Amino acid sequence: MASYAVGLVFRGGAELLFDGVKDHHVTLPSQSEPWDMKQLLVWIRGNLLKERPELFVQGDSVRPGILVLINDADWELMGELEYQLQDQDNVVFISTLHGG
Repeated sequence: MASYAVGLVFRGGAELLFDGVKDHHVTLPSQSEPWDMKQLLVWIRGNLLKERPELFVQGDSVRPGILVLINDADWELMGELEYQLQDQDNVVFISTLHGG
């Protein structure tokens, strides 16, 4: 099975958990089953997330307050964790949580 080239974008403060890097272009390793968002979140946590994972993930999903867009569409319309990634997908994570 082919690997996937995926764009990952972190905004609204979420990038601070990734050493301040907002845009990541990653190639996900080949695997027998198609990649889905649940697997992508595990991969992000293990490979990109630099600090305070509790501010990004909660259980198997992103924590409440993080908006996820897949190719500019709300992931709730795309099947959330079950969405099967396609090569060249663009996934955006926007934190709506702001301290004050």
